[in-house]
Amino acid sequence: MDRKNNINVGIILVLLSSAFSACASPAAAATATPQPSATVTATPEVPTATPTPAGCQEMQGHFEYQEIQTTLMTHPLSLRVYLPVCYDPDGEYEYPVLYFLHGQSFTDDQWDRLGADETLDRLILAGEVAPFIIVMPKESDYMSNQWDSKYGPALAEELTVWIDEHYPTCADRICRAIGGLSRGAAWAMRSGLIYWETFGSIGAHSLAPFRGDFNEAPFWFKEIPEEQLPRIWIDVGVLDVNLDAANTFEVRLTKYRIPHEWHIYLGTHNEDYWQAHVEEYLRWYAESWKERMKS
Repeated sequence: MDRKNNINVGIILVLLSSAFSACASPAAAATATPQPSATVTATPEVPTATPTPAGCQEMQGHFEYQEIQTTLMTHPLSLRVYLPVCYDPDGEYEYPVLYFLHGQSFTDDQWDRLGADETLDRLILAGEVAPFIIVMPKESDYMSNQWDSKYGPALAEELTVWIDEHYPTCADRICRAIGGLSRGAAWAMRSGLIYWETFGSIGAHSLAPFRGDFNEAPFWFKEIPEEQLPRIWIDVGVLDVNLDAANTFEVRLTKYRIPHEWHIYLGTHNEDYWQAHVEEYLRWYAESWKERMKS
């Protein structure tokens, strides 16, 4: 499977200009201005613990299935937690955490089916990324709008605290990322910007922004100190039905000079597209944590 279907979007937009004239970005996989991407200055000390225990013979990690009752939601929050290969709950290493959100009408098994767990293990065993935990929460009421639903606030205000209390995590914002696909991408973007003190990176894959978030976003931007701006990634397929909406949100980021990466690839709004880019996504999230690898 071709993992990176990167092509020159300049060519794509010329070929498809009649269909996608609203797309303002001139090139795919380009970091949108202003450059460079935001860098958090308050970086915690790099732990001296070895990420992978010596003598570990494991070839894959494992899932734990949890259900917690939050104070914000009327029903329990179900989730699966992927603990990576050679996970050591008793060691001194503090694991970064990726909160990975599924799309509308799917469940917390989506990133599992797309191969996020196997891909992460392979990258860890190859010494290419530092070990981290993936939390995959389930949105049960996926028809609610973003104002009525308590899913996003529960993730940021309660689930992150619960995870830090029950797993050996690095509890600094730079060690937390939130990402998702489709509706999950909308939640990731909204929650990551509103709760900027909680998350250091935001990944929006096939972003389908919530209606109204275009207008709210400038108010979120103003609340974030410049030196605390999160890393932001947006990608979308050139044939995605949400391309124009994603582009409009990207234009908002550019207008307000919020550093981000903006990628347009071949593909549409489906699991084949997301599966093809899983490794690229995980590498991007892990980029913030590469200094945590033992040299």
